[in-house]
Amino acid sequence: MTGLIHLYIGDGKGKTTAAVGLSVRAVGRDKQVLFAQFLKSSFTGELRALEKLGVEVIRSTLALGFTHQMNEETKARCRGEQGLILDRIRETLYGETRGGGIKNPDLVVLDEALDAVNTGMLDEGALQSFVETRPLALELVLTGRNPPAWLLDAADYVSEIKKVKHPYDRGIPARVGIEH
Repeated sequence: MTGLIHLYIGDGKGKTTAAVGLSVRAVGRDKQVLFAQFLKSSFTGELRALEKLGVEVIRSTLALGFTHQMNEETKARCRGEQGLILDRIRETLYGETRGGGIKNPDLVVLDEALDAVNTGMLDEGALQSFVETRPLALELVLTGRNPPAWLLDAADYVSEIKKVKHPYDRGIPARVGIEH
């Protein structure tokens, strides 16, 4: 079976939620899922649920904040962390897992990978190489904003989530269990 590429893109709330939903569906059909989060280090509600379902989660443990608030030293540390996340995904895909994680995932989610590229925290060439050389049977999901043209061309599914209205615009901050 050939794996397909899914993009959940746009400025609306729900890209990660869509990727989590697909992960839950895959686990429900006995698929192995690897869920990688770029640019996210704080605890979010979906993490506990994914881990209870046996989904392997890869993410940074460094709390570096938003990229627009970082100085050059912090940006360099963040870039290094995002590159390490991609390296850990490769290790998992090619049988070099550490610590007993899954060895042959059927589905890999690269949550916020597009935003990591757009902010210069993840090398676009490294992401493109990963996408183009992934195992053929691997189902791949990427989320974020403003995908590059090569990725739009390569994608089999493109779902755009558009913000029409959001409470944040009225000054209501992210709420536990709803936005994070």
